[in-house]
Amino acid sequence: MEGCRWTTAGTLLLASLVLSSRTARSEEDQDSLWDAWGSWSECSRTCGGGASYSLRRCLGSKTCEGRNIRYRTCSNVDCPPEAGDFRAQQCSAHNDVKYQGQFYEWLPVSNDPENPCSLKCQAKGTALIVELAPKVLDGTRCYTESLDMCISGLCQIVGCDRQLGSTVKEDNCGVCNGDGSTCRLVRGQYKSQLSANKLDDTVVAIPYGSRQVRLVLKGPDHLYLETKTLQGVKSENSLISTGTFLVDNSSIDFQKFPDKEILRISGPLTADFTIKIRYAGAADSSVQFIFYQPIIHRWRETDFFPCSASCGGGYQLTSAECFDLRSNRVVADQYCHYYPENIKPKPKLQECNLDPCPASDGYKQIMPYDLYHPLPRWESTPWTACSSSCGGGIQSRSVSCVEEDIQGHISPVEEWKCMYTPKMPVVQPCNIFDCPKWLAQEWSPCTVTCGQGLRYRVVLCIDHRGMHTGGCSPKTKPHIKEECIVPTPCYKPKEKLPVEAKLPWYKQAQELEEGAVVSEEPSFIPEAWSTCSVTCGVGSQVRLVKCQVLLSFSQSVADLPIDECEGPKPVSQRACYSGPCSGEATEYAPEETELLYGSFQEFDELYDWEYEGFTECSESCGGGVQEAVVTCLNKQTRETADETLCVTSRRPPQLLKACSLDPCPPRWEIGKWSTCSLTCGVGLQTRDVFCSHLLSRETNETVILADELCYKPKPSLVQACNRFDCPPSWYPTEWQECSQTCGGGVQKRDTLCKQRLADGSLLELPETFCSMPRPVMQQACENEDCPNEWLLSDWSQCSVSCGEGTQSRNAICRKILKNGGSAIINSSLCPPLPFSSLIRPCALGTCARHNRPAHKQSPHIMAVKKVYIQTRKQKKLHFIVGGYAYLLPKTSVILRCPTRRFRKSMITWEKDGKRLISSAHITIAPYGYMKIHRLKPLDTGTYTCTAGPAQEHFIIKLIGSNKKIIAGQPTGIREEEAMRKANLNEALRTQEKCINSILFNGSKAEKRGHIADPSSWYDDIVSRLLQHRDWPRENVEFWEGQESTERNASSEEDQSREHNLPFTMVAEQKRLDDIIRNLSQQPEELKDIYTEQLVVQLAHEVFRTHFEHQESVLKASRRRIDSTSVEYPLHRHVSGLTSSLRTSSAEAFLPTTVDQANGLRRPQQKPAILRKISAAQQLSASEVVTHLGQTVVLASGTLSVLLHCEAVGNPKPTISWAKNGEEMKYNDRMLLQPDDSLQILAPVEADVGFYACNASNALGSDSVSIAVTLAGKPLIKASRATVINTESPAVTVDIGSTVKTIQRANVTISCQVAGVPEAEVTWFKNKVKLSSAHHVHDGLLLITNVSLSDQGLYSCKAANLRGEVTESSQLLVLGCAVDGHPTPNITWFYSGEPLSLQHHLLALGQILQIFNVSDAPDGEFSCLAQNEAGSLAQKTSLAIQEYQWSVDKLMTCSASCGHKGVQLPQLRCLLDGAEVNISHCKEKAKPALQPIACNRRDCPSRWMVTSWSPCTRSCGGGIQMRRVTCQRLTAKGSSVPMSNEACAQVSKRPVDTQNCNRQPCVEWAASSWGQCNGPCIGPRLAVQHRQIFCQTKDGTSVSSDQCSALPRPLSTQNCWTDICGVHWRVSLWTVCTATCGNYGFQSRRVDCVHVRTNKPVLEHHCSWRPRPANWQRCNIKPCENVECRDTTRYCEKVKQLKLCQLTQFKSRCCGTCGKA
Repeated sequence: MEGCRWTTAGTLLLASLVLSSRTARSEEDQDSLWDAWGSWSECSRTCGGGASYSLRRCLGSKTCEGRNIRYRTCSNVDCPPEAGDFRAQQCSAHNDVKYQGQFYEWLPVSNDPENPCSLKCQAKGTALIVELAPKVLDGTRCYTESLDMCISGLCQIVGCDRQLGSTVKEDNCGVCNGDGSTCRLVRGQYKSQLSANKLDDTVVAIPYGSRQVRLVLKGPDHLYLETKTLQGVKSENSLISTGTFLVDNSSIDFQKFPDKEILRISGPLTADFTIKIRYAGAADSSVQFIFYQPIIHRWRETDFFPCSASCGGGYQLTSAECFDLRSNRVVADQYCHYYPENIKPKPKLQECNLDPCPASDGYKQIMPYDLYHPLPRWESTPWTACSSSCGGGIQSRSVSCVEEDIQGHISPVEEWKCMYTPKMPVVQPCNIFDCPKWLAQEWSPCTVTCGQGLRYRVVLCIDHRGMHTGGCSPKTKPHIKEECIVPTPCYKPKEKLPVEAKLPWYKQAQELEEGAVVSEEPSFIPEAWSTCSVTCGVGSQVRLVKCQVLLSFSQSVADLPIDECEGPKPVSQRACYSGPCSGEATEYAPEETELLYGSFQEFDELYDWEYEGFTECSESCGGGVQEAVVTCLNKQTRETADETLCVTSRRPPQLLKACSLDPCPPRWEIGKWSTCSLTCGVGLQTRDVFCSHLLSRETNETVILADELCYKPKPSLVQACNRFDCPPSWYPTEWQECSQTCGGGVQKRDTLCKQRLADGSLLELPETFCSMPRPVMQQACENEDCPNEWLLSDWSQCSVSCGEGTQSRNAICRKILKNGGSAIINSSLCPPLPFSSLIRPCALGTCARHNRPAHKQSPHIMAVKKVYIQTRKQKKLHFIVGGYAYLLPKTSVILRCPTRRFRKSMITWEKDGKRLISSAHITIAPYGYMKIHRLKPLDTGTYTCTAGPAQEHFIIKLIGSNKKIIAGQPTGIREEEAMRKANLNEALRTQEKCINSILFNGSKAEKRGHIADPSSWYDDIVSRLLQHRDWPRENVEFWEGQESTERNASSEEDQSREHNLPFTMVAEQKRLDDIIRNLSQQPEELKDIYTEQLVVQLAHEVFRTHFEHQESVLKASRRRIDSTSVEYPLHRHVSGLTSSLRTSSAEAFLPTTVDQANGLRRPQQKPAILRKISAAQQLSASEVVTHLGQTVVLASGTLSVLLHCEAVGNPKPTISWAKNGEEMKYNDRMLLQPDDSLQILAPVEADVGFYACNASNALGSDSVSIAVTLAGKPLIKASRATVINTESPAVTVDIGSTVKTIQRANVTISCQVAGVPEAEVTWFKNKVKLSSAHHVHDGLLLITNVSLSDQGLYSCKAANLRGEVTESSQLLVLGCAVDGHPTPNITWFYSGEPLSLQHHLLALGQILQIFNVSDAPDGEFSCLAQNEAGSLAQKTSLAIQEYQWSVDKLMTCSASCGHKGVQLPQLRCLLDGAEVNISHCKEKAKPALQPIACNRRDCPSRWMVTSWSPCTRSCGGGIQMRRVTCQRLTAKGSSVPMSNEACAQVSKRPVDTQNCNRQPCVEWAASSWGQCNGPCIGPRLAVQHRQIFCQTKDGTSVSSDQCSALPRPLSTQNCWTDICGVHWRVSLWTVCTATCGNYGFQSRRVDCVHVRTNKPVLEHHCSWRPRPANWQRCNIKPCENVECRDTTRYCEKVKQLKLCQLTQFKSRCCGTCGKA
């Protein structure tokens, strides 16, 4: 069974032909005895859902497990309404059959709970129910409201996807396997409200398409319905009684109770339903309702818009349009925006029109978008000012989609054009730092030395950086002045009021006034004070005070005129004191003080300070204090006034009193809240809370108690914080389990875009909401190698077509590695595999028995006794055993062994007595044939087919390039051995005896020099026939007159069309035996003359018989009406000579001279081998194909390894192979393929090694190696070369080489290692391990500055878990390698005499270089080293050998027939008669090579065909025709017509008619234009859309790709609409806010209004026109002078104190200050 074990591709092809009526076997059947499933039957129904079945047969004699029938649903389209119910049709079929002697009209009985699949029917008008059939037809519904289906009398589950066994159900929206997103749940309650003039009311309106409606009314009132169809038809149903009704094709279930009514509608509703209530009693009623309402407006993706460029590459986008499911029309987008569930699809972007633009145009048509200009992009405005200056605010910006045209102009476009990238955020947080806080400094000393005085402190506003700034609230500002009491008594009358602080302290206490915050209300905003105007004395400070407003829409600040701000304006000038000037008194007059502080006498008497109660106690227990509250009161009205109106110096002193003196009970001590656990989306804060008791307030001593002792509820330990929505972000799920438990695999997880909301919940969002990068969703698993396992192939076809046979399959031992890869390993490493796992019996039906004689006949092989001679190259030839074949190399041969009374799968094949098995070169098929791929010289021999006791032989010999039989003594010996085998069949032995008795009679035969082998006589005749040139010229004119423009349909070789010989000559062995017998009877001296005459006679017979056959075939084809092709038989007999062999294309060999003749000119190039980085390819269980640079690991089942080597260069490089540094020796296992690949058949352990491919031409060479190893101990790439270095400073060699070098050179030894598992490299010198100090890196050993001490044996050891291997290199120092001190003097001698030859000394005389070695005869050289210490001599001998060219062999002929065949002599380089590498002869002049004509003979007949005619139809299926003729190419190069029969023997006649353009006829179709409601683009001008789709001529929709070659209609166009009849309307400008100055402004109203109605509409309708301005400045001019006079009596003082620079004094003292 060895020949059946391995299955090749050819075998599988035939198997598929045998089983063409069966489908491929499914995976679950492959290990059982079932045959493959048959085809599906016709559907049991044409609509409404039917059933179809498929059958299979059992291959075994035992019962197979499982069923032999399977079902599937079919015809899953709804039946038309007029079709009626399927069960009712089956009942009505019995109407014309009498039941109990009477005819009935039968109606179906549905929903039988006991047996729903029996046909039960009820006689109309009676109670009679009868089971008319035990089973309904397949495809009948089990129940009326279910999709479940009766099949073979059993109810089978059917899902909403109409698939058997499916459990998929509809969602609440009626979508099969949906997610409920196409509808929304509506739930509510209605309560009646009685009124005297109102008798009914509307409860709820339920729209078309709603489902699962349920209403429950409780109370005395009644429900009724109003409906309105989509066509506008209205109706009403009063719902009087309980029952099921059909209202507008919707089934309604209504139940009426005394105090309750229930209404149910499963839906979908076919009309709009309005549920109403009719009042019937004094009591109130309530109605609860619930239903699922469809989302009728949904997004629908459009087709791609037209390409942005007509050529040269553009892009196109899709959009989304809002589609109304009720009206089937496109509507405005806002309808879809109404539903939050509707997510607008993201636009898709794709490239288009990528073909280059025609060169003649010089430009390309630019469409709306051009790939060479920027795509539409997002652009944003600057961020607005932050909504809060501190403590966290927000700022926003607008983002729009813009586009840049060719001129660089930017214009806004629709947002969908930019949706191919995420939209930029429009809101962001800002100013998230803490707000400024007040910080009080230390108090100053008291202003008095005795009694009551004042003290001051500085209070600063400090920001989050610790800088003094503005922004603190004035209301929370700590006070800067307070009274103080010095305990020292005063010895003068007590002052009535506390003394005011002196000016230095006043200056220190003055702090910077804080700038007010700009708000949306106009307000005064002061700037910072300037520095004091003087350096001593009293000066002035000024500041700007502006009226400003915050514009909320732009978040910008605008300046307004001063009178726009209400309230008192802050002062813009004030006095300042810079210390006393030299010589000035420091006392101030009261009036100066009054001026400085703005105190006026009239205020003193109206307002004063008073005590008003006490503050709350500072402590609730344990002793605290209360402070008296001091307020400023209006003495007249007793109302509280602003404290600035009271005189500060008169403020009463601070009063304190003790309070809450009771001891404290235990209480809760509360710590500070921790930082928030989350920055958004509700986090948590925690704090410490414990029960404590204060022992002493003075010492602050406390003790901690149990929580039960504190009576109040314990404060919470946790609180929520940061309760605002987080930005959307990615949330990865947990990693799923690994896809494999071992040997790698992947694990996956989902990453969802979610937003954590302020209530802590997570909202799932579309992916476009989350920014990139997205977390990884897949990663490799970390697991171990899988245990070794067997990989089993599929079972082969049963070996017999009837009766009992066998099935087999192959097994490979492999290991799945943890990285996911796999390695094929030795079969011994897998667990034992029982023989039954690889071979099993199979049984088919019993074979039909014919009437046979009583005795059993033995097997018989139907052999054909012919001699075949191939004259032209052909790819493949078919033969039948029993004859001889003289064939050309590289022809593939299929050899058949037709048998009777014997199983083909049991046939065995031998070659030269040795059993053949399948390999990459020879295929043994289990169908009675074998195939040899591309014949080689090693394939010559005797092939034996054995069928039980019967045997037949077939002898193959090769024809050489010189038209002579390739001699091979081993072949002849093998033939002899085969012929002498004891079990040769009787026919061949009889023939051999007959020929031997005629030709070889004792010594006479021996004298003639013949051996007892009939094939040698055949060889002589065939050789003479091949050398024969005078072929007859009969009827050649007929061939020459034929059109020669037709081409060969069956063979691609021999394009010269020069031969008129058949492809292959076939002669009967009997005819050749007659010639041999005739020759044997002739005298020796006349034998050559007779031989020549008989060969000429044979040639004429061959040609005439062949020509007559061809002509008869041609005539028959002309008479033939039916042109249907007949399948070519495997062999057809023709008397004399026939062409019976099928041909196919083969590559023609063109010599170098042909290339030169054609004038090919390419730049010269050194060879370069193509490195292909790809892993070894396992074509099958037995064949491995790989490229260079890889490692091939041999497995136990590997039958073939193919090593590819591809090289480029000019001249074309020569490829050679070497193994482990030695030139390859090819044999029957090591094969060099025609493409220079190296093939190793049946690899063994001895084949392990490094294989190097060497490519060389005249310009140089290149070499790349590949390792072939076993899964076991490692392998080292070694060389056996000797490298001699005489001058180079550095040399690199492979380990195993012998290195001879000069001193002080750098030597690198490479140790390239391969192996599985990976090996570790160790270096040794003279078997001693080298230390790490040596230069060892990546398998390289570097020996620097070589000296005599470095000589020795260097070894590289590679070791892994499976074993170790060692290789060594010898390092020698060249020349007269001596050392000494002082440096010795070296002298050279030849044959004992001083040197007279032309020479040169290297390395200080240590190396002798002879320039022309041929001048030196063989002799002895010696060197003498001398110094003061002594002398030393060494000797060596010289022998000279010559390399020379040889041209004794010829290359293969370039053509097998015709008039262009040539042979070139083959150049070889010889040394003493042995062939060596051609590089050794480079210095020798090459001999002139003259091409020799060869194979100049007629070619066999072959089919010629014209080009196909144009197709009769452009689509939908047409036909095209061509002319087919049989012609023969003669040796003169002319084409001669032949009969069709001549070509039919060679190959099957090509078809002359074929189908064409079978693709359906398609066209673009367009829907009606949608509503004209797109964006306005001009006055009354908008955009409308329509759907474009591809369909066949009969209206069937197909993929848009099928219409891509047709011009596509536009899907958008401009349209007129009254909606866009709009314009901007502006009102009059308001009065300017100022009559002069720089701050006047005015505004006006700007609206987008409709032209006809003059009513405002949304502004985006007017966006196609620029919006007019609504704000402008006005009255920007200098103000005129007004009257200038003093308004206070203190103006002279002001002038004297130099206060005129201050604004408040300058305005009140205008006259005085003006004069100053």
